Amino acid sequence: MSVFIHRPVLSIVISLVILLAGGLAILALPSAQYPDITPPTVQVLANYTGADAQTVEQTVAAPIEQQVNGAESMIYMQSKSTNDGRMNLTVSFEVGRDPDLASVDVQNRVNLALPFLPPEVTQQGVSVKKQSTQILIFMSFFSPGGTYDASFLSNYVLVNVIDELARLPGVGLAAILVGQQDYAMRMWVDPARLTSLGLTTTDLANALREQNVQAAAGSVGAEPMPRPVDFQYSVNVKGRLTEAEEFGNIILRTNPDGSILRMKDVARVEMGSKTYNTFGRLNGKAAIPVGIYLPRPCASNSKSSRRGFPPTSTTS
Repeated sequence: MSVFIHRPVLSIVISLVILLAGGLAILALPSAQYPDITPPTVQVLANYTGADAQTVEQTVAAPIEQQVNGAESMIYMQSKSTNDGRMNLTVSFEVGRDPDLASVDVQNRVNLALPFLPPEVTQQGVSVKKQSTQILIFMSFFSPGGTYDASFLSNYVLVNVIDELARLPGVGLAAILVGQQDYAMRMWVDPARLTSLGLTTTDLANALREQNVQAAAGSVGAEPMPRPVDFQYSVNVKGRLTEAEEFGNIILRTNPDGSILRMKDVARVEMGSKTYNTFGRLNGKAAIPVGIYLPRPCASNSKSSRRGFPPTSTTS
């Protein structure tokens, strides 16, 4: 002790060396104090519009489970089918399994099940994504004065906030937890009116599919031409419909007396939300809760030969 008291310059030099070594060591410190102890999970989502929970379980969940079961390092999986046509399958893997490779393995197995799924499901697509279980923070977006409704808040957050949050360093996933209400053109059909006119919902869907298209009109002055022309013009035509009034004017049929039956004659057309299944509230006001998850550290692949337990399915 007396050495450092009588030699202050030596004490200062040693302190500076320790400070410099500590500053350099910060760059090499691990980002997490403890190793990852939660099993990595992969989520499979599918939607069978109009089907009940039992139908979804039998026609969607069962074929996918049969193919996914037995994936490398899988320990168990659980699926949930709901009465609004949704199927959510969560596949859990052993600790240490690379979540990226696990996601690829599940994706390949889901592709094998696609030919056995209903066409309505494959048309909408079956999504496979790795799901992080390490929650960083929850936040809610709301309109203090009630100026904006839940649909506007949901789409604003989805377009302007989620992508920005997902690009931040240290963020593995940013997603709307509940209450996501994507904009969609909704047609509220009057069944009594539809029956009296001898129409079905299939007739409405066919008319919508045929008249709401993006057509290629071609060009004027393109080859081959009987004689050379000086200019060539591309023809731009109106593409898909965007306004509720345009959807209301879709022609369903022409009557013998020359009158035209349109969509607005049998349905109320409005810009609404794709689904109304869930909603978020903050102090009684409409809110959009957003969850931010930490990224999973990349780990070496597990070589264990352990296989999964019998798959479980739940319907609600």
